[in-house]
Formats: sequence, structure tokens, C-alpha cells
Amino acid sequence: MSAVTTPHPHRQRLFLLTALGLAGLLAWDASSLDLLIAAHMAGPEGFPLREHWVLTNVMHDGGRRLSWALATGLCLAVWWPVGPLRRLTVEDRIQLAVTTLCAALAVAVLKRFSATSCPWDLSLFGGFARYASHWSAVPDGGSGHCFPAGHASSGFSFIGGYFVFRRVAPDIARSWLLASLGAGLAFGVAQQLRGAHFMSHTLWTGLVCWAIAVAIDCGRHWPAPGALR
Repeated sequence: MSAVTTPHPHRQRLFLLTALGLAGLLAWDASSLDLLIAAHMAGPEGFPLREHWVLTNVMHDGGRRLSWALATGLCLAVWWPVGPLRRLTVEDRIQLAVTTLCAALAVAVLKRFSATSCPWDLSLFGGFARYASHWSAVPDGGSGHCFPAGHASSGFSFIGGYFVFRRVAPDIARSWLLASLGAGLAFGVAQQLRGAHFMSHTLWTGLVCWAIAVAIDCGRHWPAPGALR
């Protein structure tokens, strides 16, 4: 009889954290927190900060360009690493680049097939669409394609750096994770202030990027659980 393989304790923690995040977001979706938060940022006349130059030029346009520049840099660093990336193997650098691109792509694909419109399209905030759950496949009368939050992935998609650095430089791994989460939340909040997304859109983007990073890391190291110690 073949031995039964049990998940490595670290993988178990990752799966538990992911499951807890999923449960928390489903609870958030069941609440009215999205509308309550948005109502503090806008009214029937719309979102007053929608065209604020800091949110549009710096946080949105500038953040997007910086994100793509960093992603391109990670791809080039597979062959020409710089700074702390030199501490990673070629395989680790490939994993980091692939995870970043896959996370951004997954969010973009989900948005493409989403029927959910942005808060600024809703009649509650000066638009013409009706509010509907982002899990509903029924069009809400707006332009759609607004779930999850695409711009938040400009930060969250880099979460994979935590996994590759954790084995060789835990301090860098923690800093990388905090920077990725902080950037994703900052970009998400900026878009919420403009009326482009609800908070749940940002949180779901974070969970999607995290789940992809977990799946790629565990898939790569599944045959060698000792590598995760």
C-alpha cells in the first residue's frame, strides 16, 4: 500500500489563511458595507473627487505605469537580476515573474466577463444603473466590466515575491508582502474615492492575487515538502 501524503504544515497554514479570507469576503458581500462606505464618499450628485488630479494622474495613471515598469523589470531580471533579486535562483525569478503576470491577467479576465458596473454608474450616485450584487449574471443597466478592481492588481499582483524570498531572505519577504498589500490597498482606496470601485472589489482582487501566488508556489514545490521548511 502506498503511503498517504499529508500537506506540509506551511501549506496547511496557507490554505487556512486563504479559506479565512474567502469566508470574510463572503460575509462582507452579504452585508451592506460597500454601500455604506460609498455613501460617505458620494451623494446623488456623484463622487466629488472623481477627477481629482492626485487620484487620476498620480495614483491611477502614474501607479499603472509604475506597475507595468516593475513587472517588465521582473521579467528582464530573470536573465539580468539586480539588487535583492540576485539572491534568488533563476527558477525563483521565473516564478516571481510568472506569478505577477498571471495575477494581473486573472483579474483582467474576470473584469472582462463581469456584468457589474462601477459605483459612479449607479443611480444612487448620479448615474443610471441599478445596484446589483457582483455575483449576479443579470446586467444592471450600466457599462459593466467593473469587478474585481483592476487597478488594485497593480499592487496586489506582486504578492508572489513573498513566497520566493521567504526561503532565502525572510525579512525581504515580509517587506515585499507589506509593500504589495499596501500598494494594492492604496490604489483600491484611490479608485473608491473616485467612484470607480467598491471596497469589496479591491478586497476580492487581493484574494485572487493571493490565491494565484499560493497555487503557483505550492504547485511548484509540492513534490518536495521539505523545501517549505
